Amino acid sequence: MPITVARFNLVDPNGTPESLSARYKAALEMARYADDRGIDTIQTEEHHGTGNNWLPSPFAFAGAVFGATRRIAVTVSAIIGPLYDPLRVAEDVAILDLLSGGRLVTVAGIGYRPEEYEQHGVEWGRRGRLQDELLETLLKAWTGEPFEYRGRTVRVTPTPFTRPHPLLLVGGSSEAAARRAARLGLPFFPSAHLPELEAYYTARLAEYGTEGFCMMPAAETPLLHISEDPDRTWAEHGERFLHEAGMYASWQSKDIRSAVRSNARSVAQLRAEGVYRILTPDEAVAYGRGAGEAGNLVLHPLCGGMPLDEGWRSLHLLCEQVLPGSELSRAASRRGVVAGMVTPSPPAPCPWSPAPT
Repeated sequence: MPITVARFNLVDPNGTPESLSARYKAALEMARYADDRGIDTIQTEEHHGTGNNWLPSPFAFAGAVFGATRRIAVTVSAIIGPLYDPLRVAEDVAILDLLSGGRLVTVAGIGYRPEEYEQHGVEWGRRGRLQDELLETLLKAWTGEPFEYRGRTVRVTPTPFTRPHPLLLVGGSSEAAARRAARLGLPFFPSAHLPELEAYYTARLAEYGTEGFCMMPAAETPLLHISEDPDRTWAEHGERFLHEAGMYASWQSKDIRSAVRSNARSVAQLRAEGVYRILTPDEAVAYGRGAGEAGNLVLHPLCGGMPLDEGWRSLHLLCEQVLPGSELSRAASRRGVVAGMVTPSPPAPCPWSPAPT
């Protein structure tokens, strides 16, 4: 049985303050509905200064989701670590961890858009050093004990709910990211199916004498929409999927590797490519069964500014026809979920790209 994920980035290229407010409220209602129906995790992310209103504040959104739900996890995949103040992140994550009873999962990458660094007044060339500082600071801060930080003694309270600390993963597609994760004994979250990078990370764990695990996307990890009439949905809403795919692809340099990178230039190409898929309920059941326990069934109900009623139809079909039909729905038991699998077993990944290094 694959893990079930509902993704929300709240993109809407034509959004107004009024329509975006409605979209955010609908996303919280969808999260509450997903929580009640046994979906495993909500996934969210961040980008800044975009022309289509991409969510810039994932921790704020995660807090709202926790307030609306009882058991579902929220995976922030990923934060752009060097843009954050390390002490403030330590405090914010600790509070979210307490508020949720341990349901927050954070993936920290370093991003791939220099303009986001410029907007925040952070030097692009210092991103690796800043990421090291962030991760090291978080691990010290969450002990609740005083420690040295930038030449002064500080202490972060309260301590988080999860011990020894909230689940924190290092995201990326480079050897530098893998080394960073191994050195700190943190799980590694590659941004694509990269077996050679997993092997490199495993070797570095042995070199540093640390413990960790790698969560790698499957070779195919599509973003899904459920419809009783895929032809109709492609005809009416294909441009929304293409918009999001195209914007994401425009940010990628040739050395960036992502599980959901699209090369499509038309709706027809996007449909044939398979990164975004619109499936009937029966097709989704078959896909879920074929994916198995190592897979993910990732619904993207509000993709690219999708109308709210169409997003609700997709979510209802997943929960009312796909999950019962494929025995994917799980009991609402408390489980540690990392956008994919249950801890402490090595979890499976979210299929979309964390900010690479």
